[in-house]
Amino acid sequence: MLLEDVKIINLPKIEDQRGNLSFLESNNHIPFKIKRTYWIYDVPGGFARGGHAFLEQHEFIIALSGSFDVIVDDGKEKKTFTLNRSYYGLYIPSTLWREMNNFSTNSLAMVSSSTLFSDDDYVRDYDQFLKLKGI
Repeated sequence: MLLEDVKIINLPKIEDQRGNLSFLESNNHIPFKIKRTYWIYDVPGGFARGGHAFLEQHEFIIALSGSFDVIVDDGKEKKTFTLNRSYYGLYIPSTLWREMNNFSTNSLAMVSSSTLFSDDDYVRDYDQFLKLKGI
């Protein structure tokens, strides 16, 4: 996959004086069927998450609370996306390196995944990632 395949996707936002509501649906708002959802929270200041690529898994990342940056790398160039609203998220297809950093206090990242967890799907070594990309 290429960096051009990474994109911000706006989600439905139903505004109401009692509070707003947003949602996402598999194969509708995001281009895959959700097999797993997890969340990242209580990240200490200065720490990063991610630092890997997936062979098969696609992800959709939402900042449910607070803000953080997602750096996506295709082996040739990097692009930073700042997530800070709960009504849009970042779609990242497989075979792209990703890292999350710059977490604000009390931030909450929700990640929807196209696959069940499999340790074999992870590429955790950057040099191995570059070889996979033919770089």
